[in-house]
Amino acid sequence: MSCASHVLRHSRKIHNTSNLVRHDNLSLVRWFSNEARLSADKGDDILKFQKAGFASPKERFRGTAGFSNRWRTIDPPMISVRGTQKANSIRTGRKLDVPMAGILFNTRSSWSPLPMGRCFSTEAGLPPHQEVGMPSLSPTMTEGNIARWLKKEGDRISPGEVLCEVETDKATVEMECMEEGYLAKILKGDGASGIKVGEVIAITVEEEEDVSKFKDYKPAESVSAAPVKEPSTPSPAKDEAAREPVTATEQKVSKPSAAPAAEGRIFASPLARKIAEEHNVPIADIKGTGPDGVIVKADIEDYLASRGKEAPAPKAATATATSLDYADIPLSQIRKVTASRLLLSKQTIPHYYLTVDTCVDKLMELRSQLNSLQEASGGKRISVNDLVIKAAALALRKVPQCNSSWTNDYIRQYRNVNINVAVQTDNGLYVPVIRDADKKGLSKIADEVKYLAQKAKDNSLKPEDYEGGTFTVSNLGGPFGIKQFCAIINPPQAGILAVGSAERRVVPDSGPEQFKFASFMSVTLSCDHRVIDGAIGAEWLKAFKGYIENPESMLL
Repeated sequence: MSCASHVLRHSRKIHNTSNLVRHDNLSLVRWFSNEARLSADKGDDILKFQKAGFASPKERFRGTAGFSNRWRTIDPPMISVRGTQKANSIRTGRKLDVPMAGILFNTRSSWSPLPMGRCFSTEAGLPPHQEVGMPSLSPTMTEGNIARWLKKEGDRISPGEVLCEVETDKATVEMECMEEGYLAKILKGDGASGIKVGEVIAITVEEEEDVSKFKDYKPAESVSAAPVKEPSTPSPAKDEAAREPVTATEQKVSKPSAAPAAEGRIFASPLARKIAEEHNVPIADIKGTGPDGVIVKADIEDYLASRGKEAPAPKAATATATSLDYADIPLSQIRKVTASRLLLSKQTIPHYYLTVDTCVDKLMELRSQLNSLQEASGGKRISVNDLVIKAAALALRKVPQCNSSWTNDYIRQYRNVNINVAVQTDNGLYVPVIRDADKKGLSKIADEVKYLAQKAKDNSLKPEDYEGGTFTVSNLGGPFGIKQFCAIINPPQAGILAVGSAERRVVPDSGPEQFKFASFMSVTLSCDHRVIDGAIGAEWLKAFKGYIENPESMLL
């Protein structure tokens, strides 16, 4: 009976509701009481009424878990149109409750690479628009830079068109449009750096005539951020009081400067004495405001301010600054991320190192024969590093314990052998990946290494070009002549191979007092001791050395 009475009492409103469902273009401006509830099912847009008390006035439109907490009102067609991607994304798995006024829509979803939000602005005179946020284009990305915009304000945009180029922590990636419309406002121009993921970088609209209305538009974040900077720099007195919270109560009780006057001594903190000496301040003329009349830093600074003189820089610092000639080089995103990851690796991963010398005479002979065949067929030359990558991949397949990573709860052993290759560029260190290197021929590996190395130097690597590696090879021997070095593990991997240069050595021959020359290459394996025990690391190096010293076995 209670439910029936509610239906009868709100029959007029139910009639209006049915009209809203039938006519998509009607504006949703009339709402029911707080007892009514609007819900969206997976298959249909159905308006249902439930018992009073089910929908409280405080309830809101709830999105999926992947959405943020920023809400905007949306236009009715997005709710009522069936079969479109927009309607399905709203309809699937969501529950809509009628608020005090308007339907609320949450602006960002986890499935979209571009954090956009359709909204009716609460500011007067602004039409419906979308806020385009800085996307997360790699797993480790927390902020990015705008390399350049390929679209200008007022340009028409369509799905699939490149909007701008974003410099991530790994490479420069093209950011594509998701919907049709017009680029109304660019909030972060070419060269903008340090943009947090999700921060608004542009505004788009559906109608061309709405572009001019966003000429002076500022996002809500930038307006709300202003009050945060309002508090001025705390005065020296407050700064000193913050450093000495324990003695603040004692200051109120004691009589300042009574004890020093009685004893004929001047009490001052070491910092206050230092500042006084640097600025030739007569400390005896200053009345202390600290506990028991002790002269503190704030007293010296107040005295300098009363004299109307700015505190000069210390002579020693001035002399040092004038004697140095330097230039500050801005940090690229790849350098920031590489620095943080290597610091984390060195601090949290228990490294240990195993070094072995490998004879490369047969390897060099095989390489010469293969390059002759490559030149005859028009292929690219095979380098020593290509042979090292192949040998490392085969050794990982033979000793899979080294093709693993630590996850705190278990050790994950990979079935794919993906080798990251360290490439040095002007922007920093890149590690493009050769996937399934154990299954590829030397010619294919040589082609991929050269192609990815060139992309790294052009700063055009995409996430799929460097993600998913299980082991890393770093070679400083061939290009730089480094004899031997120890590399830092590339997390979450458990090992990295450091390859030195080959050098000629005199070694014993078969007969007594007989000697011969041979070429040896030193390699050092850096291991995560949580994953690779010493014996396992030695076993892997034994397998690697076997492939290098008998390279014909790599062709089997």
